[in-house]
Amino acid sequence: MGNNTKYTVNHYPIDTILNWVNSNEIAIPEIQRPFVWDSTKVRDLIDSLYRGYPIGYLILWRNPSVKLKDGKTAEGKKILIDGQQRVASLSTSVLGQNIINKNYEKEIIKIAFNPINEYFEVYNSAIARDASWIPDISSILLKKTHLLKFIKEFVSKNENVSDDYLFEVLDKLLKITERQIGIIELDHDLDIETVTEIFIRINSKGVVLSQADFAMSKIAVDKKYGGETLRKCIDYFCHLAVSPDFYSQLKELDNEFTKTIYFNKMSWLKNENDNLYDPDYTDLLRVAFTSEFNRGRLSDLVSLLSGRNFETRTYEEKISEESFKLLNKGILNYINENNFKKFVMIIKSAGFIVPELIRSQNALNFAYILYLKLKSRGYNQNDIEHFVRKWFVLSVLTGRYSGPTEATFDFDIKQISSRNFREFLKLTEDSDLSDAFWNVAMIENLDTSVISSPYFNVFLASQVKANDRGFLSEDITVKDLILHKGDIHHVYPKEYLKKFGIQKNSYNKIANYVYMQSEININISNRAPKKYFSEIIEQCNTGIKKYGGITDTKVLSRNLKTNCIPEIIFEGEINNYEDFLYKRRVLMAKKLKDYYFSL
Repeated sequence: MGNNTKYTVNHYPIDTILNWVNSNEIAIPEIQRPFVWDSTKVRDLIDSLYRGYPIGYLILWRNPSVKLKDGKTAEGKKILIDGQQRVASLSTSVLGQNIINKNYEKEIIKIAFNPINEYFEVYNSAIARDASWIPDISSILLKKTHLLKFIKEFVSKNENVSDDYLFEVLDKLLKITERQIGIIELDHDLDIETVTEIFIRINSKGVVLSQADFAMSKIAVDKKYGGETLRKCIDYFCHLAVSPDFYSQLKELDNEFTKTIYFNKMSWLKNENDNLYDPDYTDLLRVAFTSEFNRGRLSDLVSLLSGRNFETRTYEEKISEESFKLLNKGILNYINENNFKKFVMIIKSAGFIVPELIRSQNALNFAYILYLKLKSRGYNQNDIEHFVRKWFVLSVLTGRYSGPTEATFDFDIKQISSRNFREFLKLTEDSDLSDAFWNVAMIENLDTSVISSPYFNVFLASQVKANDRGFLSEDITVKDLILHKGDIHHVYPKEYLKKFGIQKNSYNKIANYVYMQSEININISNRAPKKYFSEIIEQCNTGIKKYGGITDTKVLSRNLKTNCIPEIIFEGEINNYEDFLYKRRVLMAKKLKDYYFSL
């Protein structure tokens, strides 16, 4: 292969792989995480092995060897970075071992075999009653059953089956564990990016493993510094955040974990139903790592947990030990009830009261990093709230963390760690939020028909924060409408515009959208704004209500102002629709600017 080859390729029998698993020679990080394959895929895997079909390669990555305190070198384990589901499938169906299912419950997937027609099926009650089936292949593969005795009993119950035929079929079944599987072993000194690239090129499915996946694998295989428990903490917290009912199940599922400090620290989630910030393991890892290590690249976390000395390019146990301590601290800070709830409260206080208003999880992640960092540096609570609100909104409006984010995370955390944050914020505002941004770029950004646009979401958040009323509503607020799943409607009615040939991408411009009570929208129907506004003016003069409860022109004027509706609306007809859109975008941009600087 040449001296530059960074991996080796060998073939081993399935039996050898399963022996490695039993002896802990290879580490299967995903074994503690939910098994995501459907049981029928386990059946199909066994069927493929029986018929001699290829089942793909497993990819192993050897952990780096580290220097111990006594000067000796400890050989690193092999981490299974691709093939967890296949190995777990074999472990449960061939060895009869438990896997953790999607509900975090232990189960054994039994695969039955019909030797008469050589057909595999997932075990069920009907199979249990059918004498033509072997209910569980593991009884044969593990040689729990005396083969000749079994053949005699099976033939006696199935008259059309001969001893010789059954022996031949069972011999073929037993050869499943002799089938060869390819092992690609990657060298320990490969960087994360190279490992990822190799993985993508080798894996025909093209599934991209993230750097968080590698980090989680590294954490899971560590026993010396509690990585195995730390991995469970990350998984369980993220699952509990989404499904609080999992708490009682977890107590039964993992008794050992319930005795740890981590279980105690996350127990508050059992009564928590807020879904504004439901993190996955990547979010939790990224925040815990960046806030404690002052680094933004998760590839660095894998290296540090392995004990890498970036200066000498060697691996040292001391660095590994310190890195696990730091990560442990970061994770405990992340899952801390006080920290988590106060951070969510800050985001809500900026007007982001439902997850639908937040389209950038990375902006949310970095805002939490900022919260934890400023708190650790001793900033007072009022300043922390002020800074976190502004940074989050700035990040969303400028798309700071959209696309590849690690370089930006790395730059920002280094700035925050080394200087006064107020100065860094001011510098960033001067650079990214110039007058041209508000007066030109933002007006252009609002010219879209994408209803999930971050600019429109921030606009709605600004209305929530200001306690603005819905369009033409006297008492019902935008906040009320958002929380109670109210509807967004058109200022220029859609059916009115369609009559004049206006296309969807034009009548659905976000500058034509408002939160409006359904009953008001129904009464507006397909009327031109000029028509229904003349009736609203009449409503103010007579007190006879048709469109909401506003009967005062001053209240009407205030309502239009808070909804950024330009005065041209009173003359609103098809010929000035485009003018209306532009003028409303100008008012919306101004409201966004005022909102940002009020945070």
